[in-house]
Amino acid sequence: MMKAALIGLFMLVPVLAQAEEWESGSAKTDFVELYTSEGCSSCPPADQWLSALKQKPGLFRDFVPVAFHVDYWDYIGWKDRFARSSFSERQRQYVREGLTSQVYTPGLVINSREWRQWFRGQRQWQRSDETVGVLRGSLKGQQLSVSFDKSGPYKLHVAYLGMGLVSEIKAGENRGRKLNHDFVVLDIVTAEGNGEWQLTLPVVPQAGQEQTALAIWVSPAGSQEVLQVTGGYLADSSQ
Repeated sequence: MMKAALIGLFMLVPVLAQAEEWESGSAKTDFVELYTSEGCSSCPPADQWLSALKQKPGLFRDFVPVAFHVDYWDYIGWKDRFARSSFSERQRQYVREGLTSQVYTPGLVINSREWRQWFRGQRQWQRSDETVGVLRGSLKGQQLSVSFDKSGPYKLHVAYLGMGLVSEIKAGENRGRKLNHDFVVLDIVTAEGNGEWQLTLPVVPQAGQEQTALAIWVSPAGSQEVLQVTGGYLADSSQ
C-alpha cells in the first residue's frame, strides 16, 4: 500500500511543478482590440466576427484578440455586466494620443491603429511586418514571470479573457436577444518595469465562461501603444 502511494506521489509532483509558458516571435504579433457593448444594436456582428477568430490559424501566435466592453451605453436601458469605465477610458486615451479618430462602438483597433475597413466589408487586416522583440510569459500557480528582450521602460498589461460567454439581454437596443461573446476582458492588471516582471495574479474571475485565456502585452512608458503581445489558453481552461 505504501509503495503504491509513493508512486502516486511521484507521478503528481511533475504536474504540480509544471509552468504554463507563452512566447512571441521577434516579429510583431498583431493585437486586435474590439470596443463593444451589449447595449449597442450594431455591435453583435462585430462580436461574431471576433468570435470567429477562434477558428483562424495563428491564434495566439500571429495575433491576439481582445474585447473591451465599454460602459457609455449602459444608460440607454441595459447594463453590460462586462463593461468597465476603465475600458471606456482606454478607448478615449487612444483618441488623446492621436492613434484613433474618435470613440464609438463597435470600434476595432489593430496594432493600436483604427481599423475602419471592417465597416467596408473587409474581414482580414494587413499583418504587421515589424520586428519588435520577443515577449515571454511563464505562469506557475498565480505567479507570473514576464520578460521582454528590449530595454525599457515599459508598462506591462495582463488580462484574463473569457471564452464562450452568453448573455440574455432583457432591455435596451438588443432586448430579447441572446448574445455570445469570446475574448472578453474579465480582469486586467498592470505594472511598470524595464523588461522583467514578477507578478502575483488575482484568481480567475468567474463569469460563466467555458474557457479562460491570458493575454500579455507591453507598451512604452507614457503611451498606450502596444509593442508586443503573447498569450494563450490556460491549461485548466474551463476555469
